[in-house]
Amino acid sequence: MKTIVETSTNLSKYLLDDDEVVIATADNITVGDPAKFIIGDLNSTTVTITDGVTNAPDDWTGNKYFFDGASWTDNPNWIDPSDEPE
Repeated sequence: MKTIVETSTNLSKYLLDDDEVVIATADNITVGDPAKFIIGDLNSTTVTITDGVTNAPDDWTGNKYFFDGASWTDNPNWIDPSDEPE
């Protein structure tokens, strides 16, 4: 797997297969070739992309975990969206 981590916070934003094409530019990040989606709020100067991640949590979801390049820690501020009142 590979993860796209916001460098300033170490929050893991995306978790993708290692063979997924990820192109980070100064403007945005494109996932897929051809593009499956474009991440407009992150770019090559704001993220770290780590390939070969083998220890991602089974219940991983965006912003739920911090990743320092080797280990994962819970984000104490993460709130499960399914737990929020409607």
